[in-house]
Amino acid sequence: MDARTQAYEAALEQRYATATQTRLPITMQRVTITLDDALTSAFEGYMTRRGYGNRSEAIRDLIRDRLQAEQLAGRPEGACVATLSYSYNHHERELAARLTKAHHDHHDLTVSTMHVHLSHDHCLETVILRGPSNQVQTFADAVIAQPGVHHGHLAMLPVSSSEEAHPHGASKTDAHPPHLHLEPLA
Repeated sequence: MDARTQAYEAALEQRYATATQTRLPITMQRVTITLDDALTSAFEGYMTRRGYGNRSEAIRDLIRDRLQAEQLAGRPEGACVATLSYSYNHHERELAARLTKAHHDHHDLTVSTMHVHLSHDHCLETVILRGPSNQVQTFADAVIAQPGVHHGHLAMLPVSSSEEAHPHGASKTDAHPPHLHLEPLA
């Protein structure tokens, strides 16, 4: 990662940490862009299909998606939270046992698993994961590659993490024990 990218990410993390800690609103900047007619038409169709009410929010989401992808690629050891979803036939030879073993072997990454019966034969699982993005990706790839697993999809969100002790709720004086705080980076 080059110095410019490191400086940008450090500034971004500081900005979000400061805004979150002080609960200050994040300011907005007006940016003007020029698009050709075909791209504008395609973008308007995208906005309609996705239900966006204005161009600004659609563009912000597209920029966030791209920045998140770059942050994950540029910081393979960086923290992330993720969802891994996949379906499988639970009659597949020893697949349920292999999946359970994989989750137990990576209990440091697995936060929670939801299991849904789709039919007499098929199940859907959604797993919440947390940890270094390269380890989350490797675990997800291994699960999705299991024979009998279908429609696997991993969605990762880069985060900064900190451990803090501070009051919660109505009590402004009684600090809770230190606990993990995760903040999205982009």
